[in-house]
Amino acid sequence: MNKNKNSGSKLANPVIEVRNLVAKYGERTILDDISLDIYQGEVTVILGSSGGGKTTFLKNIIRLNQPYSGSVKIFNEEVTQMDEETFARILRRVGMLFQNGALLNSIDIYENLCIPLEQHTHLPKDVVERMVRKKLDLVNLSHALYLLPSELSGGMKKRAALARAIALDPEILFFDEPSAGLDPITSAQLDELILDLKNLLKISIVVVTHELASIHRIADRIIFLHKGKLVFHGSLDDAKLCPHETVQEFFRVGRFE
Repeated sequence: MNKNKNSGSKLANPVIEVRNLVAKYGERTILDDISLDIYQGEVTVILGSSGGGKTTFLKNIIRLNQPYSGSVKIFNEEVTQMDEETFARILRRVGMLFQNGALLNSIDIYENLCIPLEQHTHLPKDVVERMVRKKLDLVNLSHALYLLPSELSGGMKKRAALARAIALDPEILFFDEPSAGLDPITSAQLDELILDLKNLLKISIVVVTHELASIHRIADRIIFLHKGKLVFHGSLDDAKLCPHETVQEFFRVGRFE
């Protein structure tokens, strides 16, 4: 059994509720009638073949793309038609780690982490500095405070971006392909860090990935999208027994053909 399995998941409350979600690019339907819940305190992994709608699903939840139709509730609040000011209040409770890290290369790591704190709080400068140092310490990167992103390795950049993503103590944390570009050892270390943060900070984590080893290390729950349809939603153990051909193929060979 997965060591990070949330034994209380059956009693957990959903932090995200998606109902009948449809997403389109022009006339092309990317997500077709998706309904599911994402639960508090779990690591939920979104799987699917390239172009199957994984990243689109994330973008529709946090309104980087506007859903064509359907309902998305975050913290029990409908967000699809919410005004920008009210939705910004929701987003302050959410962190996002993009695939490339999205660090600003022209400023050091300290200044990168200051950005969300200065934009969304009115904390004194000394408090901001303490919070930045604390977040870097959580990701084992306290020595990189005044380094530029270009001076960091790939794994260190991911950890710095993660520290920035948790700067405002989010209740939900989204990852888009966190292991992309990392060697297997660094990827495993990042997975361990994700689990440590989940347990320490009691946050809900949603991860888009295709790395089978990573999925086995971190997943409590699997969402499997195929050609825009939801074909599986449940525990990792149940996903391995799913009769759908594409799900079986993925867990058998560890990749999509």
